[in-house]
Amino acid sequence: MVKVAGVDSSTQSCKVVIVDAETGALVREGRAAHPAGTEVHPEAWWTALQEAIAQAGGLADVAAISVGGQQHGMVVLDHGGRVIRPALLWNDTRSARASQELDTEIPDLVARTGSRPVASFTSTKLRWLRDAEPENAARVAAVALPHDWLTWRLRGFGPENPRLDALTTDRSDASGTGYFNSVTGQYDLEVLAAALGNSGVSLPRVLGPGDSAGLVAFDPELPPITVGAGAGDNAGAALGLGANDGDVVVSIGTSGTVFAVTSTPSHDETGTVAGFADASGLFLPLVATLNAARVLDSIAGLLGVDHDGLGRLALTAEPGSGGLVLQPYFEGERTPNLPDATASLFGMTLTSTTRPNLARAAIEGLLCGLAAGLDALTAQGVDARRILLIGGAAQNPAVVAIAAQVFAVPVVVPEPGEYVALGAAAQAAWALSGQRPAWPLPVSAEPAVDFRPVIREQYAGQQYAR
Repeated sequence: MVKVAGVDSSTQSCKVVIVDAETGALVREGRAAHPAGTEVHPEAWWTALQEAIAQAGGLADVAAISVGGQQHGMVVLDHGGRVIRPALLWNDTRSARASQELDTEIPDLVARTGSRPVASFTSTKLRWLRDAEPENAARVAAVALPHDWLTWRLRGFGPENPRLDALTTDRSDASGTGYFNSVTGQYDLEVLAAALGNSGVSLPRVLGPGDSAGLVAFDPELPPITVGAGAGDNAGAALGLGANDGDVVVSIGTSGTVFAVTSTPSHDETGTVAGFADASGLFLPLVATLNAARVLDSIAGLLGVDHDGLGRLALTAEPGSGGLVLQPYFEGERTPNLPDATASLFGMTLTSTTRPNLARAAIEGLLCGLAAGLDALTAQGVDARRILLIGGAAQNPAVVAIAAQVFAVPVVVPEPGEYVALGAAAQAAWALSGQRPAWPLPVSAEPAVDFRPVIREQYAGQQYAR
């Protein structure tokens, strides 16, 4: 059996899976925690990766490895390959003003990079660094993303071997920097200069989907191990799910994401859709919502039930919740862009205000917010033929059943899995064999299409009224 390893270096932790390169079957796995916070020194990721590899039984029998990582994080290096300051993560919002400045200064950014700049993007963090820490900005010799830096370290580079020209990345992660054109495959150095004040720094070489970055070299005791290109986390998940043109991934986590694998690039001037690239050579337009699984946490707590109890209550109510509509903007909202909004409950009457209706309205409201994200993707030319519903909440039978009523296309619920790490493992297998693997996708639910227009119509009516 030929084994390959995939890494998911996420905000919270590092996960390593070791799988059969032919079938994708899990052989063993490991995990290590990351520090909390919105800025983290990259050495913590490197330590966690080594711990997770050790917990997974090591790499002695592994033929290839690849790293999937949290997008956008800013890793800045000096000429000696040393990290200049802790990395700002995607969820660090101190660069919000910088994003507005870049958007104003470069009005054709969407055409050039596929996305409007937001505080999560690397470009805005570099602009913040230029303005808030000019001494550190002046020391920058190279800019990398979390997966780029970890791939570099796996290959034996760092302060002891500071080959900045050996940094590599892939299209998917580069497309989240805010200074890369995923259509042409080139960095936009004018945008980089506007962000950092210097376009002459080293940037990672962009590899193709099945390319190799080199060989593992951090441990001389290991045999030759191929290192894959790596990917951003959402692109890694799409690859791990085996998503192809026509597939839309709807992920229900703390926040919600809706992204599609498509052959058509997107350029959304409204900024709703981020025009990213995927890890297979196609594109990955993405919409994010702030309010997702915690909506269910809140209403379940209010009703005094757990998530299973919330689902059982919801399924005793009729589609449309008797006219009760929950707009779940508990934490403001990003899509639509209503940062100061609060959640609202509409349609309360003596008849409609029941525990089952409220339980169902919570699930319907959550899913309608994600369905609006799908609408934004289809407005950009995405042809949605299948929904892949993932995340912890996707294992709730009520969420699955109601999703089949909210979305007008077939819904498939894969079994729970570490799909970012599996996507990275698929990249490792691809770099090893020269062919993208076609691993089977285990499915836990595949409900029949049961589209009920009343749910979306009620939700849209209250949204427009608001």
